[in-house]
Amino acid sequence: MSTVKHTWNPGQYLKYGGHRVRPAIDLLARVDADNPETVYDLGCGPGNSTRLLADRWPQAGVTGVDNSAEMLKQAAADLPNLQWVEADLNGWSPDRPADVIFSNAALHWLDDHGALFPKLLDHLNPGGVLAVQMSGNYAAPSHMLIFEAAEPWKDKIGPVMRADPVGDVSVYYDALAPVAGHLDIWETVYVQALDGDNAAAEWIKGSALKPLLDVLDDDEAKDFFAAYSALAQKAYPKRADGKTLYPFRRVFVVAGR
Repeated sequence: MSTVKHTWNPGQYLKYGGHRVRPAIDLLARVDADNPETVYDLGCGPGNSTRLLADRWPQAGVTGVDNSAEMLKQAAADLPNLQWVEADLNGWSPDRPADVIFSNAALHWLDDHGALFPKLLDHLNPGGVLAVQMSGNYAAPSHMLIFEAAEPWKDKIGPVMRADPVGDVSVYYDALAPVAGHLDIWETVYVQALDGDNAAAEWIKGSALKPLLDVLDDDEAKDFFAAYSALAQKAYPKRADGKTLYPFRRVFVVAGR
């Protein structure tokens, strides 16, 4: 059996691109910044959210930051006029203070949010805005079933599993309220009607399952995904109209300096 790195697949991630970008649209609508000069998109992936920033602020210097060369290659092909930086967000800092730091569906991959969010706020110019959206769906069947499916490979998968990296909304309030000029925190559950076979599993394959697949060899990865798929199909069955309803909770934070 061969062992390979299961790299981020832009095509898999964008299979439900419209649903993935909708929270970014909702987040951006709450960002009060008229003429920012320096804008960063942290965890930009294939650039679907970065495009929104460039369209809103065409005069700004917009930079997408991600740790995946595959995602950045796709982003640069689609949006060659923007700046793209490959970097680990754990150690990222801007070259100069920013006016907007935006992040759609990325910071839940990082730990210690109580320290991280004030640190990001500190990278802003006075009057700047930090705007973040994260997956808050870790208590849903789609995520809890991962633990059940992973049991035969728990020795390999266990060390990279993340039980619930996104804190209660009070975590973000307590971290930011003492240092933010203004603060807006909210939650939304999107009832997503997905197309395709085994849609919930295909969604998760493009995001939360990726680091788990990374630590398995080819045959193990196929068996693990098959086991997870069988569970997900029962929890999220296709309806008579061919759609799969997949509710997805997301957490939003907008903080001004």
